Amino acid sequence: MNTANLFAFGINHHTAPLAVREQVAFNTEATEPALRDLVSHGAAKEATILSTCNRTEVYCSTNAPEKIVNWLANYHHLQPSKIEPYVYMLPQEQAVKHAFRVASGLDSMVLGEPQILGQMKLAVKQAEQAGTLGLLLHKLFQHTFSVAKDVRAQTEIGTNLTSMAAAAVKLAERIFPSITEQRVLFIGAGEMIELNAVHFAARSPRHITVANRTLERAQILARRVNGHAITLSELPEQLALHDIIVTSTASQLPILGKGMVERALKARKHRPLFIVDLAVPRDVEAEVAELDDVFLYTVDDLAELVQDGMAARQSAVQEASVIIDSGVADFLHWMESREVVPTIRALRDQAERQRRHETEKALAMLAKGESPEKVLELLSKGLTNKLLHGPTQALNQVQGADREALLENIRRIYHLHSDE
Repeated sequence: MNTANLFAFGINHHTAPLAVREQVAFNTEATEPALRDLVSHGAAKEATILSTCNRTEVYCSTNAPEKIVNWLANYHHLQPSKIEPYVYMLPQEQAVKHAFRVASGLDSMVLGEPQILGQMKLAVKQAEQAGTLGLLLHKLFQHTFSVAKDVRAQTEIGTNLTSMAAAAVKLAERIFPSITEQRVLFIGAGEMIELNAVHFAARSPRHITVANRTLERAQILARRVNGHAITLSELPEQLALHDIIVTSTASQLPILGKGMVERALKARKHRPLFIVDLAVPRDVEAEVAELDDVFLYTVDDLAELVQDGMAARQSAVQEASVIIDSGVADFLHWMESREVVPTIRALRDQAERQRRHETEKALAMLAKGESPEKVLELLSKGLTNKLLHGPTQALNQVQGADREALLENIRRIYHLHSDE
């Protein structure tokens, strides 16, 4: 396969606002069907989709890169023109380097954050299960995870890290004098909510509630943080009872609408309501931010609060870049070596056919009683003539500058000096 077939396409927090990113996000359940759709339509031979709150990226092997953006738009029922201004297309070397940077935390909203590596590993697992992870992408992500491991082990990229969860707690402490007097509601039970629940629980809030689509998952997390579990259907009645709300679900539609929040504020007699929406697509309708007494923050809003320790981590970026550049060179060498494999195989197959043909002739001569010395002499001459016929014929047919180039290649292949 031509190495130019490797591409990375994406929309991330550098290129697009949240309102655009949420339109092309894939939840966990949708990823595998989407991968199969992408490959079955012939847009890609291999594909992996990485979808997080900060990015949606497609890593793929394709001969028609122009089809990928159209597929991404069409799959989400959008006009391609709506997302094209925000999409980056990275071929070959750029795609490899981007994958390494993403896995190492160098392209994250929070520089050095480790969560992206687990998200990328999940994306690869989903591609395996969907049957869209071929040799090229399998090798790419093997190298990606190895490079990311080296970056973590050999640099200080993860030191002095302020996480999104820690930032949410800091924000809440700006709004309320003390979290110990507040009632906290977590909507969802995934990894992001679990991280936030642990951080808030460390501040010993007055009460913790976990709401989830399935009560069993909510109960598991609630037990960890000494909280109470409810289902999403109970939110309209429960919302007004809480001061701090942190939400992150895989819902494609908002969980908290403007009307529901307005009713909660009325019941609270307009005591402030602090909401952190970490979901992409968003769990909270954007219009909620317009309500008085509501402090609504999204993942993009938290970005300004996660810069603590940035200077210390920036010094590690240069070291990480050296490791990444070395990894890129190694992977590109592997890709290039793949290109010559078919030619090497064909060359060996041709030589093997010639060897068998000459051997059969020699055995036939021996069977007729010819002397072994004569047979060996003819066998060696026959093999030599056959193996040198191709390069000799090519040299006789080529002219001008091409002849000089071919002569130089022949000398290099057969280790000849010019005077030979």
